[in-house]
Amino acid sequence: MSAERARYDYDLFCIGAGSGGVRASRVCANYGAHVAIAEHGRFGGTCVNVGCIPKKLLSYAAHWRDDFSIAASFGWSVGEPSFDWPTLLANKDREIARLNGVYERLLLDAGVAIFRARARLRDAHTVEVGGKTITARHILVATGSWPRVPAIPGSPLGITSNEAFHLEELPRSALVVGGGYVALEFASIFHGLGVATTLAHRGERLLRGFDGELCERLAGEMAGKGVKIRLRANPARIDPGVQVAFEDGSTARYELVLFATGRKPNTANLGLEDAGVTLAADGAVLVDRYSRSSVDSVWAIGDVTNRVNLTPVATAEATWLAKTLFHDEPTPVDHDNVPTTVFANPNLATVGLSEEKARERFGAVDIYRTHFRALRDSLSASEEKTFMKLVVDAASQRVLGAHMIGRDAGEIIQGIAIAVKLGATKPQFDATIGIHPTAAEEFVTMRSKASG
Repeated sequence: MSAERARYDYDLFCIGAGSGGVRASRVCANYGAHVAIAEHGRFGGTCVNVGCIPKKLLSYAAHWRDDFSIAASFGWSVGEPSFDWPTLLANKDREIARLNGVYERLLLDAGVAIFRARARLRDAHTVEVGGKTITARHILVATGSWPRVPAIPGSPLGITSNEAFHLEELPRSALVVGGGYVALEFASIFHGLGVATTLAHRGERLLRGFDGELCERLAGEMAGKGVKIRLRANPARIDPGVQVAFEDGSTARYELVLFATGRKPNTANLGLEDAGVTLAADGAVLVDRYSRSSVDSVWAIGDVTNRVNLTPVATAEATWLAKTLFHDEPTPVDHDNVPTTVFANPNLATVGLSEEKARERFGAVDIYRTHFRALRDSLSASEEKTFMKLVVDAASQRVLGAHMIGRDAGEIIQGIAIAVKLGATKPQFDATIGIHPTAAEEFVTMRSKASG
């Protein structure tokens, strides 16, 4: 054992057993580090417990409404469908419990010591956890984020996504407040499960930072399915009985209000400031491109840094950090061309630059787009349209961005993301043979530049 290792109880102490913390701890241990992790809640963090996984399961459930409708046009007679919320919740909870166990076993199999308690930094190399004082050569903060609720009168009468996964019963009507991933996804989930749903957003368009045309088309598709969308509409007050007063003077009553108005880094009461760690105004841990904080021995990854707040990014940051610390391979983060999906109905997925960002960065760009009714919907009364768009650098013909709205958009864009990440050009897309008949083939058959 090295003299430096002998000075500390552990080589790495990780605070938080979410996706990033578990991955970092496991990989560091596999590289030979002596690792411990602290988690006072359930393993898997937001993603497994109140995020990606249960949200996707609920999204699947909500999509069955469309599927039953379409099935009849293909000759299937299934009778009058009915939905049972408690059955879905029970099955969802069973799967989440299974995943909690999987995460714990991954840690134990890697030889990671587990502390089932809240941890707090005392200094650059010391944490307090479960009444014990532990020293570590490196400390990793991977505590994620928490839903942010607007400070308006009556806000405690609403809920956040955390509570939405555990509702005892579905409301008959719901107001979802927000314009980001979570807001659109829950508006689609509620609507698909039969709830009269309104989506209210204070801005002029949904999904800030995404391609503008994509956002407008998704709003149109969701509205076409029956979600009431109110832009430039911000709640000012919630009164008992869930009577909502908006800033524009209008009022409406809902059985449920869900705030999906952003998240804040989970850094309160961790002792970070006392240890000398610099935080941003929103509480995020400020880190360099190697995920090191202002204190050399303290590192942070995932949502707590408020960089790119996606589970696969957190796990990638964890792997890069493990290489930096214990594999003699300093690896900076790479946040370029990160693909992502919004599991609304219909799905939206994207990789690379929006048209607006591409024009800002590259000047002249070529735009290719297509808009069509998918073959799956051709026999039914469904009016849903699939939309695809390529943003291409006019000079080099490199594909800068690929965007899609439609069924399984995330599954399709995941493959397209490889090409975009590798710097593929439009002629290389064109030279690729499509799989027919699929929606995905449209990405390699768009030949005409859009006029505007």
